[in-house]
Amino acid sequence: MTASLLKHRAFIGLGSNLDQPSTRVIEAIKALDQLPLCRVAQQSPLYLSTPVGPQDQDDFVNAVVELHTAYTPLALLDQLQRLEQTQRRVRLRHWGPRTLDLDLLLYDTLALLSPRLEVPHREMLNRVFVWAPLLDIAPEATLPDGQAIKTRVPLHDRAQLKRIPLQDND
Repeated sequence: MTASLLKHRAFIGLGSNLDQPSTRVIEAIKALDQLPLCRVAQQSPLYLSTPVGPQDQDDFVNAVVELHTAYTPLALLDQLQRLEQTQRRVRLRHWGPRTLDLDLLLYDTLALLSPRLEVPHREMLNRVFVWAPLLDIAPEATLPDGQAIKTRVPLHDRAQLKRIPLQDND
């Protein structure tokens, strides 16, 4: 696939807290790069974060990738959900443990609200484990209204995250 056909820039948030989460996130990044009509342009470091919601679960491993794609937002969402299913993603409870969570955070400068998808991701600015790795790879990232993300988040909250060396095993 030539780069000129991959004309859209999307950012995908990844998370896992079950069954070797670091390995699952790394493998998901590889799977995203192997999707037809997609190429991973950049990936953030991996981070360890406490869960949102129920605290009776393991911490999460999180990352963000920049993806160049020819998919529309909804077609890309379908691909992300298919990858989640290959990892046996089960939604037993809201904000519960998961083998793999893939969220479409940003897509070009698009603002989209549909029954299946909201872009930018609704909670993106409220979750340090999303915006910190995003800013690692795209410090210039903006919201569709042109506001810089780094001006909308409490940068000191980065201290809540622990960076995970890539060679670590879970």
